[in-house]
Amino acid sequence: MNAIGVATIFSAEMNRWRRTFFQSVLAPVISTSLYFVVFGTVIGNRIETVEGVSFGAFIVPGLMMMMLLMQSISNAAIGIYFPKFTGTVYEFLSAPISSFEIVLGFVGAAAAKSVILGLIILATAGLFVPLEILHPFWMLAFLTLTSLTFSLFGFIIGVWADGFEKLNIVPMLIVTPLAFLGGSFYSINMLPEPWKTITLFNPVVYLISGFRWSFYGISDVDIGISLGAIALFLIVCLGIVWWIFRTGYRLKP
Repeated sequence: MNAIGVATIFSAEMNRWRRTFFQSVLAPVISTSLYFVVFGTVIGNRIETVEGVSFGAFIVPGLMMMMLLMQSISNAAIGIYFPKFTGTVYEFLSAPISSFEIVLGFVGAAAAKSVILGLIILATAGLFVPLEILHPFWMLAFLTLTSLTFSLFGFIIGVWADGFEKLNIVPMLIVTPLAFLGGSFYSINMLPEPWKTITLFNPVVYLISGFRWSFYGISDVDIGISLGAIALFLIVCLGIVWWIFRTGYRLKP
């Protein structure tokens, strides 16, 4: 293991994150706070509880997960896209560092950023609603696994994208709608058929449901299925990343 090479990539990515503090940290926290104000206060006055949990507290895991997905994808995608755009990616490929170590540096940094941001948002949520975390270990496990998995997904998008506009296609047109329709602000048990069954085909449902279970012990789907869904997507992403480096897809001329 080339620990120096991994640490160099990791620290460079974290330094880039610190240089764009407002965009990377303050902007997501402010936007999430606005969600709490609008949904938690306005709608919360009309919907007191959902499955025995106050509406303001109920939406915390969903909002955290939605922000986690977007930030993990964005951080990892931008992290690998700019070396491609500037041509410095060839320096990484020719350096005495393996493909695994390159991915570990970029994806590890993106996942670390997302975990830190998730904890900041959690602390911010505590200013608006009383929080209860019944299973803190599983909360951290879901937070870390989701950050890692979607950072890998963002890495794939960054390699695939051949223009700045493509970096936002998947997050904005696919991930965001799936997050909104995945139970971020409601329980899918509130939906009538056939919409309840149709919603189960949304993969984000399993992420939000498992994450919400770690807070309040309630979930729309079995916790084992939620963990299995994250593990499956992680394996798929690892397979795609392995194929990218094996074939040199959009990394080598």
